[in-house]
Amino acid sequence: MENVAHFLFGIFGNVFAMFLFLSPAITFFRIIKNRSTEKFSGIPYVMTLLNCLLSAWYGLPFVSPNNLLVSTINGAGAGTEIVYVLIFITLAPKKEKVKIIGLFSAVLIVFLVVVVVSLFALRDYPRKLLCGLLASIFSVVMYSSPFSIMRLAIRTRSVEFMPFFLSLFMFLCAASFFVFGLLGRDPFIAVPNGVGSALGAMQLTLYSVYRENRGTPKTEEEALEMGEANQNVPTKEAI
Repeated sequence: MENVAHFLFGIFGNVFAMFLFLSPAITFFRIIKNRSTEKFSGIPYVMTLLNCLLSAWYGLPFVSPNNLLVSTINGAGAGTEIVYVLIFITLAPKKEKVKIIGLFSAVLIVFLVVVVVSLFALRDYPRKLLCGLLASIFSVVMYSSPFSIMRLAIRTRSVEFMPFFLSLFMFLCAASFFVFGLLGRDPFIAVPNGVGSALGAMQLTLYSVYRENRGTPKTEEEALEMGEANQNVPTKEAI
């Protein structure tokens, strides 16, 4: 029964993680449409990419057993995040562009070093320990990366630049993999996702406090990006 529950929470984690990876899509439609990254931060997408790469590597059978579900979803997530980062780099102001390019390059270098060291210098548990520790550390970094947007929300008393669905699915994904890690007795999965659950809950709390101060969306698409469509705007079906 415990194995079944472990598998089911892994599936839940995969589903919520896919929604998490896809939830910024409306934000990026806005960025592409306006040809500007506005006040959105590119850091969460770069850190999510690093987390996906390291977690996908950690979940491979020759690194850690019984974690293949971790590899599959994080492999898909890595591909999605690369697209987001490239779009952000293309449309960001020069100063922000340089910063994100630097972070992106550092992410690829770190991942390459981890792969080479774990393949050729370590075996068995030392390999799992190194990859697990790094995956855990950068998972916490990823979950902490929206702090800059949280500070902006508190300072401006507005959640205009803190997308609701990103916060929601981060919480659901982290909570699912937290239970998955507990059932699998894997602290390298349980601990960082426990932290992510708490941080996701904090973001949802901020959204509930400041949700009325979202600015004035110019289009229904922008309203959807913040989690709600303008209820006064008729739909195409209604027209």
